[in-house]
Amino acid sequence: MDEQASALAAAIGARVREERHGRRWTLDQLAESAGVSRRALVNVEQGTANPSVGTLLRISDALGIGLPGLVEPPAARRLEVTRAGEGAALWTGERGGRGVLVAGSAPPDVLELWDWTLAPGDRHRSEAHAEGTQEALHVLEGSVVVEVGDRTLALGTGDALAFPGDVAHSYANPAAGPARFSLTVFEPGVGAEPQRSRTSRRSPTEC
Repeated sequence: MDEQASALAAAIGARVREERHGRRWTLDQLAESAGVSRRALVNVEQGTANPSVGTLLRISDALGIGLPGLVEPPAARRLEVTRAGEGAALWTGERGGRGVLVAGSAPPDVLELWDWTLAPGDRHRSEAHAEGTQEALHVLEGSVVVEVGDRTLALGTGDALAFPGDVAHSYANPAAGPARFSLTVFEPGVGAEPQRSRTSRRSPTEC
């Protein structure tokens, strides 16, 4: 990991550890609730791994704070500005693409705003999120192929798509040039129900 990624991983690890201690949970309790392995959780808390977005989402769901809560210090602020270049890069593609979380709201109804770039040949696969999650995607540059369940849709510059995020989905760039899109994710009721029921369908995953 580069210096920026290492700093982000350390901040996420500290936040997870703080939230877990605040609930007086053991590592095993959080790992079981989140549906991740204990080793994966230890790596996250120590800031020694670059976990997948899916792993971070499972942990944030189990803690009831939402994904934006992992990358921002807790604060009661009505206005929150993320300057250019300050977003949290939570995904990096093998060919150079990036998924950057640029803004988000607090639970229980969590709203995330992402800035995605996909290099030619890049593909990001996402498991099904919590029940009721909705996503909206707007292609700003290039072309993006979106798979939602058993459906495949090809989108060009200016096209937009709204779809359920509680089924498996993926974003891919099949073209020779780069692609960029904004993505909004709405996850209702984070922390509003027992986390076991929200995560029981997710199998343990390593970072």
